Amino acid sequence: MISAFLGPRAVCDPLDHKQIEARLGNAPCLPSLASIESALKELLGADQRYTTQIAEIIRRDPSLTSRLLHLVNSVYYGLANPIKNIEEAVFFLGVRQIRQLAMVTPVIEDFQKLTSDKRFPWRQFWRHCIGVALITRELVDLVKSPDGESDYVSGLIHDVGKIVMSSVFPHHFQAIYHPRQESGAPLMEMEREILGMDHAELGALYLKRQHLPDVFVEVAQHHHDPQSAGRHAKTVAAVQVADLLVRHNKIGKSGNNAEVAADDWMASPGWEILFAHNTEGENAIARASLARSLERIPAILESLV
Repeated sequence: MISAFLGPRAVCDPLDHKQIEARLGNAPCLPSLASIESALKELLGADQRYTTQIAEIIRRDPSLTSRLLHLVNSVYYGLANPIKNIEEAVFFLGVRQIRQLAMVTPVIEDFQKLTSDKRFPWRQFWRHCIGVALITRELVDLVKSPDGESDYVSGLIHDVGKIVMSSVFPHHFQAIYHPRQESGAPLMEMEREILGMDHAELGALYLKRQHLPDVFVEVAQHHHDPQSAGRHAKTVAAVQVADLLVRHNKIGKSGNNAEVAADDWMASPGWEILFAHNTEGENAIARASLARSLERIPAILESLV
């Protein structure tokens, strides 16, 4: 329960759009991914992917090394003998998993610096975000060819507005994320009532100010209403469905306590955008693939956060 982490409900006045924008001007910049990730991404994008070179880059980052070895030895991979050699770990994980791991590590560690003094179950929140990133990639794989890693990163940072809210508007954040069972009001309605803006709009404003790609801004703003998204509607739709699936399966905690029923994700606008033109057989295959991926996520998360 979130109540174990938060004190009494704070009382604060809502802010108007101009006040919120002014406060965002003093918000910490989105920390850039560590140079280790850039070097690794460049190497992994080369035609010749030498395991020894990849391993050498990974060794420069002790945190990444530790997480990689933990991940490859997790129950998910079911290896009889523990892997202690980075080259072997790279071989077992594959370049896609290495790239995703390299992205998760600096993003989560940098965001943790922004939230370290805020009382909230952040570990469960990171689990939710990583789970959404993994399922977003799965959904994109099912409907179109992935465009680099933007879909995965989009899933990872879709709820950035909540992080920004906790950092820049801590009293409003505390008032909103105090248990809401008394009122039963939907989360975003509570955010607009107490802060004056919901986390989706706030996250989009923040990412725009950081001059990040449009796809990230669209995902932050429309991951609850992908039907309103622009040219990145399929990625936004994938994030909505992934968010609902992860919440339904109770993987981590997003801060939204509303129950997600078994069929909510299939009745969502995101599912319609992605799979409306599929046959029932194709959709059954997609559902089975997603179910398998969801079963594996808890073991992966144990290795990451």
